Amino acid sequence: MGKGKLEKFAELATFNNVFQYPYSVVEHVSFALRGCWHKDYFKNTNPITLELGCGKGEYTVELARRHPERNFIGVDIKGARLWTGAKQAIEAGLTNVAFLRTNIEIIDRFFSEDEVDELWLTFSDPQMKNVRKRLTSTFFLERYRHFLTDQGAVNVKTDSNFLFTYTKALLEVNGITPEAITEDLYGETAETYLTAAAIQTYYEQMWLDRGLNIRFVRFRLPRLGDLSEPDIEIELDEYRSYNRHKRSSLDTRK
Repeated sequence: MGKGKLEKFAELATFNNVFQYPYSVVEHVSFALRGCWHKDYFKNTNPITLELGCGKGEYTVELARRHPERNFIGVDIKGARLWTGAKQAIEAGLTNVAFLRTNIEIIDRFFSEDEVDELWLTFSDPQMKNVRKRLTSTFFLERYRHFLTDQGAVNVKTDSNFLFTYTKALLEVNGITPEAITEDLYGETAETYLTAAAIQTYYEQMWLDRGLNIRFVRFRLPRLGDLSEPDIEIELDEYRSYNRHKRSSLDTRK
């Protein structure tokens, strides 16, 4: 039987690769590593990649294994999930990976300008009801601009046709040309898609087993320029997340 949540939270507090600053904490305590991740934690100048909404940290840990020349930080608010990846990283002796438990809405409080080189958004909740909560919305892109290098890479890997279509439309309306884009990641053989296809999470395999295509888009986010939301109706997914059907009776949303 797996450890209970209380045990995991207690152990999480002892891990030197985990930083816990949910909104209720960071509102009153400044984050000392902001602007100092390279110098004070990683002890090198290698580029930093963030995975936002990393869940159990499978993707973050595997990226760190495969790319020792880079640094990786997984971000999620669920501590019991983060425990899995943080524990694996410690047991594997990976010094190029860390985890941050916080709300993604305030992610810009933890990194300084140009401190992050790349973002991964892996199987984010499509947030079909609320555009501001979508991790590729202008609300979040503006926050990423505070710390992502100019033209820093954003990778979106998703089972959601809704989120994929929305992201594609947002890029088009803002004149951003994707570096790579596909509606069937595992039907591609081009080298552009190899990193995205090389790592599969537990739930990703379940979605593949259900016959769902995995979609992928990679684009570069410019530091300057106004960003606009697309004004289109998008067909809703038939489900909200794995084994959870959509609640809305509507067929489309903006």
